[in-house]
Amino acid sequence: MGEGAICAPCLASPPRHDGIAAGTLYNDASRRLVLAFKYGRRIALAPMLARLITARLPGMDGDWLIVPVPLHRMRLWQRGFNQAALLGRELEKGGGGRLQVDVLRRRKRTPPLGGLGRKARARVLQGAIEVNPAWRTRLKGSKVLLVDDVLTSGATSEACVSALKRAGAERVVIACFARVLDEALDTTH
Repeated sequence: MGEGAICAPCLASPPRHDGIAAGTLYNDASRRLVLAFKYGRRIALAPMLARLITARLPGMDGDWLIVPVPLHRMRLWQRGFNQAALLGRELEKGGGGRLQVDVLRRRKRTPPLGGLGRKARARVLQGAIEVNPAWRTRLKGSKVLLVDDVLTSGATSEACVSALKRAGAERVVIACFARVLDEALDTTH
């Protein structure tokens, strides 16, 4: 899509975010990369995935905060890393802003969202993500680059964007490696 273009889902239901920068569409190839990165512990993929995101970022004038989508502390402990934070670190190295890993927190443990539809994901995430109290006043008027590996239904990013905007963030742009677009999926098999 060209700069300033609006996708069909956003036309149908206008989002609260201020844009999406996706490195690629979610397909078989990007799925394999995400699974290797996230579950196969191939964290050395982070620089390449972040370069693909960076190529899609809009002009980011002024000071931006790079905020990864948070994991619950138990999931972080089990996995050993937050893949969104690793991508955020690489985006920071590329000059995309200042990484702040503690802005958002996942206050309740949620089950994996894979296989759930949009409404079910939103229900699971209700009240799960909040702004860290130490950041509540510091977010007023800020510009935030919200980072995640995959944007699926938008339920997780919507929960994050809502929390950030309630705390006073002026702009929130979502940056992800891969984006699921139903209209782009091959439905022949």
